[in-house]
Amino acid sequence: MSTLLTGSVIATGLSAQELGWPEKEELKFGFIKLTDMAPLAVAYEKGYFEEEGLYVTLEAQANWKVLLDRVIDGQLDGAHMLAGQPLGATIGYGTKADIITAFSMDLNGNAITVSNDIWKEMKKHVSHENGKPVHPISAVSLKPVVDDFRSKGKPFKMGMVFPVSTHNYELRYWLAAGGIHPGYYAPHKGDTSGQIDAEALLSVTPPPQMPSTMEAGTIHGYCVGEPWNQQAVFKGIGVPVVTDYEIWKNNPEKVFGVSKGWAEENPNTHIRVVKAMIRAAMWLDENNNANRPEAVKILSKSQYVGADYEVIANSMTGTFEYEKGDKRDVPDFNVFFRYNATYPFYSDAIWYLTQMRRWGQISEPKADSWYKDIAKQVYRPDIYAQAAKALIAEGKAKAVDFPEFATETGFKPAQTHFIDNIVYDGSTPNAYLEKFAIGLKNDSKI
Repeated sequence: MSTLLTGSVIATGLSAQELGWPEKEELKFGFIKLTDMAPLAVAYEKGYFEEEGLYVTLEAQANWKVLLDRVIDGQLDGAHMLAGQPLGATIGYGTKADIITAFSMDLNGNAITVSNDIWKEMKKHVSHENGKPVHPISAVSLKPVVDDFRSKGKPFKMGMVFPVSTHNYELRYWLAAGGIHPGYYAPHKGDTSGQIDAEALLSVTPPPQMPSTMEAGTIHGYCVGEPWNQQAVFKGIGVPVVTDYEIWKNNPEKVFGVSKGWAEENPNTHIRVVKAMIRAAMWLDENNNANRPEAVKILSKSQYVGADYEVIANSMTGTFEYEKGDKRDVPDFNVFFRYNATYPFYSDAIWYLTQMRRWGQISEPKADSWYKDIAKQVYRPDIYAQAAKALIAEGKAKAVDFPEFATETGFKPAQTHFIDNIVYDGSTPNAYLEKFAIGLKNDSKI
């Protein structure tokens, strides 16, 4: 048991008894081999879990479906999840289950990569300055390539990691902003292909298999997290054309999810898990990312991401390489704590729900109040606040590092930094959907 949990009154006035002993000490958490699982690996390697009296096993999972199923059936106590997974499960898209999150794991961290052949054709339509492409690159430059495929009767295929993944929605967002229809879902008709009316056909591929699947010619490009875009550069098989930071600046990404039942049975354990992960996120971003080289060494271990140090470092240490040799500074490509990255904002949850509605995964129109109710069922800033306040009381964090809990509404101000300049206000989801030329809105159905 950690000395933190001796039960003595901490100088700031918070005792271990007040916080509560962990109901369950031995825990198993799942993750997918991506760099944004870093808060879990760092919390383990730096002893933050143990300082909370928690003895954690981290276990890589084969794919996102297996990971979610194992949380639902209790084989895992919690997991690194796609932000859409707790929301999708709660509304019954796919497996119905009550999953909650009290911790957002990161901002940004994804990119869209195309094969060398596709890039060769796209490049003809991309503006250049001083011999280099001007970023961000719009899907407008991809549209002539897709149109050429269609005129020849050939399908244009791209990979994404899961139907409710950030990557699916980001790829769809980018394609649609460039005038390329990514297709609809129609679950009420038994069609979960997501390819109704599609000009580009999207399908699921596990993240670590993206580069090899593209190299084999099965897909022409993909949207995935790191290090699998940079690996395409290192292998010389493809070119990342746009990062998700360029599609939506500081977009919310993965979350840490647990079942609602587990959270109710283990409230103190849950708070302590969140405490440990907040500390890990702080360590990852502190001193202007000074700890990132050490983090890359941790992540390159075979039990975590297991990719070469150089491949992971390419995006984790403040840079991002597009075309081979075109490495640019992108200090916020991976954000783990800055900008309240770990706080579970309701407005982040609502953005995911709007995309589910836009592409037909939610087939019926919903009132604004429905979006807000679901967000509040799944995203739990109340649990996060308890963990943060404990860290502040223990002197391990400062109040200024967190939102002002007394007045925080859970809704970010209207966000303006999207590649298509459309403004997102989480308090008015239906009005937001009306702004898109492509996608379901109002009473429209498939």
